[in-house]
Amino acid sequence: MSCSMNGPALYELPSAPASWRVALPHTAAAVPVARALVRTALAELEHGADCDTAELLTAELVANAVEHTTGETPIELVVELMPSGCQVEVHDTDPQPPGDLTCPSGAMPDPWQEHGRGLLLIRTLSSSCGHRPTESGKAVWFRLPVVPAQRRPSA
Repeated sequence: MSCSMNGPALYELPSAPASWRVALPHTAAAVPVARALVRTALAELEHGADCDTAELLTAELVANAVEHTTGETPIELVVELMPSGCQVEVHDTDPQPPGDLTCPSGAMPDPWQEHGRGLLLIRTLSSSCGHRPTESGKAVWFRLPVVPAQRRPSA
């Protein structure tokens, strides 16, 4: 289905929401797998969300889940594509909310430190983000809007 406003189609919209739920290992190896899954989901449906930003923010969520939770329980990646954009969630077993995801502390991360920028990136680059409790821990999520075709990088 195409959207147009008195002219050519601005972007293609999926006809119905589509979603994927994938269990990932509780190791750093989950990060590149999650990035590839998000890119494939967005590319296969020719979805209009920004693939590069979706990959980056997904990598941050998965890396945080692996780094800040303990145990061998897999983490879960949930990708939902909607006409308005996409939502990506990462589920882990720690019920504690991520620090400063929705309430910025005002302090900028130390530029000399390796860590501390992930939540800032998620807050800054997503259209919205947050967390919610689940039966087995929490889900941390972000949303990205559809990008009009003329603003997308050419393949």
